[in-house]
Amino acid sequence: MDAIDKAILRLMQQDVTLSVSQIAEQVGLSNTPCWRRIQLLEKQGIINRRVALLNSEKVGLNVTAFVQVKAGKHDDKWLKMFAVHASNLEEVVEFYRMSGEYDYMLKVMVADLKAFDVFYKKLVSGIDLSDVTSSFAMEQIKYTTTLPIV
Repeated sequence: MDAIDKAILRLMQQDVTLSVSQIAEQVGLSNTPCWRRIQLLEKQGIINRRVALLNSEKVGLNVTAFVQVKAGKHDDKWLKMFAVHASNLEEVVEFYRMSGEYDYMLKVMVADLKAFDVFYKKLVSGIDLSDVTSSFAMEQIKYTTTLPIV
């Protein structure tokens, strides 16, 4: 990636609704070369998707929880089963395998604590877990999907 590709990515992360001509103008290219660069960035997998970011509170998701899970087993079968199980829960918006005391971290978004309880019961049902602990966000200080392009 050169400086122009990085500039294109910065612009697209800020506002993906910009037209190719608007992006081209801001990075100093004509439309066709700019469009080709965007196509190549998509083909290379650097641009994964173009999406709309929603206001979670305005769609009724008022509670963000971070759920830490200790594996019930550490064999390949259990790890794959848990990955599928947790990934299929729509309340899970981010899911990581971690180093440290807990094996997994899930970011969960729900309407309220009652909805979290329903989620929790789905999470723990039918799967062997060693430990589960949850922390609830009191205030969101920073949220961005913009990656630092250096």
